Amino acid sequence: MARKNQKAPWEEEEEIIWVSKTEMKNDMTALQKLGEELVALKPAVLEKFPLPDDLYTAIKDAQRFNKEARRRQLQYIGKLMRNIDPEPIQAALDKLRNKHSQATAALHKLEALRDRIVEEGDTAVEDALELYPEADRQRLRQLSRQAAKEKQGSKPPKAAREIFQILKDLAGEEL
Repeated sequence: MARKNQKAPWEEEEEIIWVSKTEMKNDMTALQKLGEELVALKPAVLEKFPLPDDLYTAIKDAQRFNKEARRRQLQYIGKLMRNIDPEPIQAALDKLRNKHSQATAALHKLEALRDRIVEEGDTAVEDALELYPEADRQRLRQLSRQAAKEKQGSKPPKAAREIFQILKDLAGEEL
């Protein structure tokens, strides 16, 4: 007669993964922080996220609340998030952040090109025309000379701002 506690040799034993209480609390806190980030988003951006209906309404409510009610609502959002997979939401947030950094980097490149146009003049204008063939060569050269004079005379950089605006308009949808 076999013992009741013994398993048959052909049955596989399930591996039990023990999770400490601290690790569970850290996971819950991370989900709550993710919920806080979602609450901070604008409604138009929030609609694009893959959220269940109950979580979406909880986030919309949290955006209306203040102080203690908001804190409790954020805890509730964290609780709701325990029952869903947070990976797609986190991926969408990361994509949103990355899009912002890419736009900032593109603006920095345009600023650097503008500075080169003011400093170097015609050679930098030619480089700008290679990047943006539809640019007005004569206008860029004129603004370049004007910006250099403004810089020497310690005047406000009106022409440099106009160069930047022209470059930004030419870059258009890249930003």
